[in-house]
Amino acid sequence: MSWGVVFLLSQMSWHPQYRSSKFRHVYGKAASKEKCYDCVPITRNVHDNHFCAVNPHFIAVVTECAGGGAFLVIPIHQTGKLDPHYPKICGHKGNVLDIKWNPFNDFVIASCSEDATVKIWDIPKHLLTRNITIPKKELLGHARRVGLIEWHPTANNILFSSGYDYKIMIWNLDSKDAVISNPVKILDAHKDVVLSMSFNTDGSLLATACRDRKIRLIDPRAGTVLQEASYKSHRVNKVLFLGNVKKLFSTGTSRWNNRQIALWDQNDLSVPLLEEDLDGSSGLLFPFYDSDTHMLYVVGKGDGNIRYYEISPEKPYLNYLMEYRSHLPQKGIGMMPKRGLEVSACEIFRFYKLIPTKSLIEPISMIVPRRSESYQEDIYPLTTGAQPALTAQEWLNGVNKGPLLVSLRPGSGAMNSIPQFLEPQPLMKTTDLSQQQGWGGRMPLEDVQKPREIEDSRKQLKVEEKLPKNEQMRLSNGFDIFECPPPKTENELLQMFYRQQEEIRRLRELVNQRDVQIKQLELELRNLCTDAGSY
Repeated sequence: MSWGVVFLLSQMSWHPQYRSSKFRHVYGKAASKEKCYDCVPITRNVHDNHFCAVNPHFIAVVTECAGGGAFLVIPIHQTGKLDPHYPKICGHKGNVLDIKWNPFNDFVIASCSEDATVKIWDIPKHLLTRNITIPKKELLGHARRVGLIEWHPTANNILFSSGYDYKIMIWNLDSKDAVISNPVKILDAHKDVVLSMSFNTDGSLLATACRDRKIRLIDPRAGTVLQEASYKSHRVNKVLFLGNVKKLFSTGTSRWNNRQIALWDQNDLSVPLLEEDLDGSSGLLFPFYDSDTHMLYVVGKGDGNIRYYEISPEKPYLNYLMEYRSHLPQKGIGMMPKRGLEVSACEIFRFYKLIPTKSLIEPISMIVPRRSESYQEDIYPLTTGAQPALTAQEWLNGVNKGPLLVSLRPGSGAMNSIPQFLEPQPLMKTTDLSQQQGWGGRMPLEDVQKPREIEDSRKQLKVEEKLPKNEQMRLSNGFDIFECPPPKTENELLQMFYRQQEEIRRLRELVNQRDVQIKQLELELRNLCTDAGSY
């Protein structure tokens, strides 16, 4: 009997302790067919990249193209079947290998290609009517094809590019030249192709994974390697900075070619804190980290699975939560920034899954199950906004600054940074860069985020007041009717109808907000009068 008790206790000791977490029951929800992007000619390139970039206005995807490289830029709300003649961004002479949106301007995108160039493109705020072939800027410096690009997370107009010449180049896009041939810095610390780049929170450190199986921690401005990991039992493919917990996460393969993940201490890369074999599949693992929720997502290329974990500062460090499974394999994946999520549905992350076998892009929302429909402040802390914390020159001069944080609460003015980072400036200087260019009533109203609504409506009124009457007549539902012709197909007509419905709903919400503000002001005025009368 006593032996049985001992055996039972020994078995119970293997069970992990119960851990409380608000994200234990997060689940993945695939979008319905109507909310997917169908008939998209997704690239067949075998390069190990995401091939997709997303922001609150557009989804960009690398496409199959004869004679050079191209990618598509589709308005985020334009779901359903894509017109086979839809305009492309097609200025590269070789296959496009990577695309990234500017984090501080939703209408600027960078692309790199096998033609050894990096190009910066301005995307018009109205619907595309023809192919775009002339870039805003062209960056010439690499001797061989360019496989990776990354924007700096806090400094404006700083771009990093990595090529098959084993060099990482830093570009300052504040230059007025259309063709930039001289990068501000060249990092020449690698002896083989760089497979992955990742910044820490303030962009003062760069982590790289190289084909020589080493992880390097680099000071990008000095160009020096601060640490180097050459752990032989983990062949690294992708590395990710978990900036706010001072750790690095990497994916790769073990000695026995099993897919493997590893967690590293930022200050000691000699031995990983944790390594774990996942399975025997051959596809690459793409890691994504949400610093707000401390959740880590691992997406398998060539399979339909998304594993997700929660990071903790103490052992066991990595806590497995669940796995989203699908029978449709993904070739690439895009990620929506936090400011583009649907907070009313308790959505904490959104992927855009590329399925080339069906020419389909499928959004997958990661949702925290909550019964209440009110704003859930505990799962939406202050998050990175759409404003740079530094100018390019400030960062190059050695200044470090964390990202400007905003609230995702509807109606809180999420595009305005929290006061501690701001100096007293006119309102126009604190708005998003995409607004500074003045869209003059041409941007679809449903593409504008709710927190910007009051400010944007004021700006549109000012623009329309300055326009002559005949110019005002041209503006209809946020479009210039000469640049955007009337709908010709039933699908386009439906899209226009939905936009008008969205505009009506938005205006109603705006009126309700104004009514609440008026009542609050009346109440404050009444209180002031009462206080004055008592004296």
